[in-house]
Amino acid sequence: MTTSNKLHFLEDRWDEAVASKLDAPELLRYRSNLLGSDLRLTNFGGGNTSSKIEEIDPLDGQKKTVLWVKGSGGDLGSIKRSGFATLYLDKVLSLAKSYKGVEFEDEIVSMYPLCTFNNNPTAASIDTPLHGFLPAPHVDHLHPDWAIALAASANGKEKMEEFNQRFGHKMVWVPWQRPGFELAMMLQKAVAATPGCDGVVLGGHGLFTWGQTQRESYLNTITIIDQLGQFIQEHAAKKGPSFSGARYSSHEERKSLAVQLMPAIRGRVSAKQRVIGSFTDAPDVLAFVNSNSAKQLAHLGTSCPDHFIRTKIRPLFIDWNPTGSITDLEAKLDEALETYRAEYAEYYKAHAAPESPAMRDASPTVVLVPGVGMFSFGKNKAESRITGEFYINAIHVMEGAGSMDEGKLPAELPQAGCAPTSAFSVHENYVALPPSEAFRIEYWALEEAKIRRQPPEKELSRRVVLVVGGASGIGRETVLLAAERGAHIVVADLSLEAAQKVADEAKAIGGKECAVAAAIDIRKRDAIKSALDATIAAFGGIDILVNTAAIFPTSPDGIITDAQWGVTLEINVTANYLLTDEAQKVFKAQGIPGSVVLTSSANAVVAKRGSEAYDVSKAALSHLVRELAITYSPLLRVNGISPATVVKGSTMFPRDRVKASLTKYGIPFDESGSDDEIRNLLAAFYAKRTLTHVPIDPKDCAEAILFVGGPKAPVTTGHLIPVDGGLTEAYLR
Repeated sequence: MTTSNKLHFLEDRWDEAVASKLDAPELLRYRSNLLGSDLRLTNFGGGNTSSKIEEIDPLDGQKKTVLWVKGSGGDLGSIKRSGFATLYLDKVLSLAKSYKGVEFEDEIVSMYPLCTFNNNPTAASIDTPLHGFLPAPHVDHLHPDWAIALAASANGKEKMEEFNQRFGHKMVWVPWQRPGFELAMMLQKAVAATPGCDGVVLGGHGLFTWGQTQRESYLNTITIIDQLGQFIQEHAAKKGPSFSGARYSSHEERKSLAVQLMPAIRGRVSAKQRVIGSFTDAPDVLAFVNSNSAKQLAHLGTSCPDHFIRTKIRPLFIDWNPTGSITDLEAKLDEALETYRAEYAEYYKAHAAPESPAMRDASPTVVLVPGVGMFSFGKNKAESRITGEFYINAIHVMEGAGSMDEGKLPAELPQAGCAPTSAFSVHENYVALPPSEAFRIEYWALEEAKIRRQPPEKELSRRVVLVVGGASGIGRETVLLAAERGAHIVVADLSLEAAQKVADEAKAIGGKECAVAAAIDIRKRDAIKSALDATIAAFGGIDILVNTAAIFPTSPDGIITDAQWGVTLEINVTANYLLTDEAQKVFKAQGIPGSVVLTSSANAVVAKRGSEAYDVSKAALSHLVRELAITYSPLLRVNGISPATVVKGSTMFPRDRVKASLTKYGIPFDESGSDDEIRNLLAAFYAKRTLTHVPIDPKDCAEAILFVGGPKAPVTTGHLIPVDGGLTEAYLR
């Protein structure tokens, strides 16, 4: 079968040269990856696929039909063979004998492990029986926007019949039912009652398609979804402007306005726990937030369970005229957020049962601003981005449903089943999930169990760390250690190329979205502000500011010029003040506690010949730490570290300076020795002057920085931690 003349929007990505070399489970993985590679077919983590495969039972050596189905929490686009649960199909089907009805369907979930084939540790998802009870060998359950638009339309069943006639299908409609065993029974019954059935539209939910072979299942799926796209686009072309047309125009300075606004929003939605932010002003987002219907549709909330889990009951819509002031916008944000939290509390109170989990954070995960765009939030960058993508899916669904609006509502909504028509809300043909059903998903015991199965968050999870001077030495080690501890990091340095190299190292540790690079010159406020803006644009704000950038002036004759003296104090003292002063504006906008860590030196208290400019600058910096701690309290903690000489990895120790120091101290060295070899000689000499006799490593400094700047030292401010190996000369008198 070929789709070359049938597909208008999608592509047939199947490569028979690849597929022909794969066994059945690998073909399922391949099919799943192809479907998950196109976000028009399903979103990240959404949907599931399955195959019923003949295998030899290791217990008795007999052939058994095994249900391979995407495991709980997996993602189709990246799933591997090990990501599929495997269950004896006959045992799954026999669960129907134990089923006592919808009130007890959750009890069945505890039976899935008893059906496991070959001791597979991958947990079966709640959708497992939906695949098991469909008769086809290969099944795809996806959440494409076009299909959900049909599923969430007030006239959805009628339009499905029109679609069937237009494209020659025999799809059936199943009313809304929360995923689980009851829905599996409904699916089985609906398909059995319709000879030749080739698909199912789940009211308010999504799509089921299938095939006799892996290839046929893939082909049927992409073909039906593409045809749904054609169907809806035809309606949209006739309908005219989406969402009742535009109410506002987009703000010309919306990107800079978003950077200005993001810290205020992030701070407010982080009232219970910090979140990482993302922003988009994509055309489809602006078309929605600027429309006449945005406020009403946003308040209805989403339909598909996959969307709802990420975007909560509804987004926060700020009813602001883009011609207004930023002050007015922030006032409206506070008012809207207060209303949102009150409504969320009422929603919880209205639907919670004695056994329900405690109320979760009442803050929104999506914030919509007319003229500007969409802000989305999550525990990490990937989650905040994906949350935004899910709401874009919801926008497409609402737009598609609206395109099929013919101005009349049926007496009974086709989604109605377990919930009556009166429980559903409709606007412009779009049918939202009833709050009672939304609650049954959000506070589902099984969903709570999935949350509890997630690995514990790391020490610096949900925190944004800006490391200035992050391209080398102490700064680089701070970046890498922060990545290990779960932080989101901006590596800022005078050299953007060098900063990017370290950011790439961090991403290899913490994930591809954990770090970005930025250029900065800490002598210039505008350059500092640009780096802070880049931090906000990347992650939504800042929690920890670290500066390790400094200079040590040198000259061949050992004489420091007046110009060198001035530059040393400018970079080592004044620039630290400028950096902190600019950063505190972002901290203040967020309104949540933050910290700053500056890098002083043991030289601040140890008088030495020939390093007067550096030593005086560090002495001034040490006192600046104390001054800033007072100035910016109580919101901002300001601390520092005072390392003894750190030779390893430091840009302040080029080969010429190392040679000069070795000569100064009478330490013999080989002129042909490598940079590291002669550096180690100098480091060993410095170490002998300490109580521990251990050279100071940049990693030691990074540990101290992230301790005093992180959550483990919440009541420490205005202090400097020595990292000097026990340098008695630096003991304070």
